Amino acid sequence: MRSTASVPRAAPATVPASAQASATETATRAATRAGVRFHLAEDLPTLEPVSRFLAGVWQTPESQPPFAPDVLRAFVHAGGAVHYASDGDGVAAAAVLLFCSPSSRAVYSMIAAARTSDHGVGFALKQAQRVWALERGATAMVWTFDPLVSRNAYFNLAKLGATATEYSVDLFGRIDDGVNGHDETDRLTAVWPLCDPHPVRLAGPDLESAELDPQPAPDGAPFSARDESGHWCRVPLDILTTRRQDQPLTAKWRAAVRDVLLPAFDAGFTATGFSRSGWYHLTRKEQS
Repeated sequence: MRSTASVPRAAPATVPASAQASATETATRAATRAGVRFHLAEDLPTLEPVSRFLAGVWQTPESQPPFAPDVLRAFVHAGGAVHYASDGDGVAAAAVLLFCSPSSRAVYSMIAAARTSDHGVGFALKQAQRVWALERGATAMVWTFDPLVSRNAYFNLAKLGATATEYSVDLFGRIDDGVNGHDETDRLTAVWPLCDPHPVRLAGPDLESAELDPQPAPDGAPFSARDESGHWCRVPLDILTTRRQDQPLTAKWRAAVRDVLLPAFDAGFTATGFSRSGWYHLTRKEQS
């Protein structure tokens, strides 16, 4: 079966063999630790359970998944990739990649999810995507994530070594699913260098010496600070529970964090790190 469209394709740009070898080794180790093996879904019988899995993660009816099987099939036919892993309970993880503009040498991760977040499956999934992208000449991966979701921020910036380069207000408008609820869809754009990523583990700011914003967070504690290394902004550790239980409080967090991050990004800062305690670290290039 031919799974990609029969259109002329340029030869993939050259990626250093050392980068591909390193990525493959990392992906193999990650998959072994997580106890999974990733495959490419290319035909409808395989894409249909992937679509149902994504509907379950985003808490939508199976008849209204984030991506229907025919849409996933179109992505594959156009030269993209749908990765998945399965076990005795069905699909355990899945992700979708598409190519960005040719000059960018980047791929765009449309969606990625794992059934559980505590066994390294999500990390292994990203590594599988990385190998696929490098083999096709891409040197960066791009995706978006909610700046209020600290778990994702830590995974993206600290574990993977991505950088958040842009803040977008209500990027997708209202998304009618069980995860986003009625919240506005502010998003950070993550850019992950695939050839030589550098995970960054850091602590939050020293609140005794940093310059604190006098305006407190919705929980009454400091959440915006500056020191000689750059800006800091704290987000709640579990906004998903807050979103289910207290929509007004969620809206206050959204506005407070937006008021700090949006001007910082507009001023040329990027988010280059995230602490386990919930603090974004924002720096300019000359500070990185």
